[in-house]
Amino acid sequence: MQNRPFTYLFYLQYLGLRYHGWQKQPGVKTIQGTLEKAFRFVLGHEDFTILGASRTDADVSCNRGAFELFLKHEISSDLLSTLNSFLPSDIRLLGFESVPLTFNIIQDVIWKEYRYHFAIGEKFHPFAAGNLTFFKEKPDLDLMKKGAKLFVGIHDFRRYCSIDKVTDDYSREILESDICTHSDAGKGFIPEKAFTFSVKGKGFLRYQVRIMMAALMDLGLGKITLEDLKNALDSDHTSPISVAVPANGLVLERVEFKKIRADKFQPLFLP
Repeated sequence: MQNRPFTYLFYLQYLGLRYHGWQKQPGVKTIQGTLEKAFRFVLGHEDFTILGASRTDADVSCNRGAFELFLKHEISSDLLSTLNSFLPSDIRLLGFESVPLTFNIIQDVIWKEYRYHFAIGEKFHPFAAGNLTFFKEKPDLDLMKKGAKLFVGIHDFRRYCSIDKVTDDYSREILESDICTHSDAGKGFIPEKAFTFSVKGKGFLRYQVRIMMAALMDLGLGKITLEDLKNALDSDHTSPISVAVPANGLVLERVEFKKIRADKFQPLFLP
């Protein structure tokens, strides 16, 4: 019998509106807590551990996130369909595979991509509210695009996050940062004037993407300048440059790992 734990990497997606974030908390519904409940029921025991690649906040959704499962026995491919049948409709497992014990779901991340979806002008249909935030004002989008480019590189993001007493390291590297038209603009319930702020990096601070988006909106509305945006990336002040935008427009789009490429990942089952 194998003494070391068996480890599996799962990919999943979820709509975050009904949940108080990823991390399990007493008395509230969370993504991790809901997953653990399903695993306990299907496995028939609770001798396992789930560790997520990202701790999304309340109302934040996910298109292709990941978590690692540790347990003392092997699992079969049909487990995925069974788990999906017991999970609520707003959480779906995409696939899983065995990974070596040397795999670290935190340290082996190459990059994460977040997307903030928003619409401007007229208020959109309520059916689109799950992953879209509405702004009544009409900002200068070209100026916002210029501002987004300033985030690329290694910067001190202490003015673009919620200050955490646990760390004093606010340096993060942004690989890509851009604003473009929403991929589904004008389709279904998504209005024509819908846009997406996309940002990619290895790791992010708490509320970082939402405050970056808020600063870009303030820039587009003339409340701050490009110089203000740039100076805040090299500052020892701790007050946020802007007030974080609502969480419901934010989506963890994708997580990419060393050795295991998400675009080559072959799910054992797709519902």
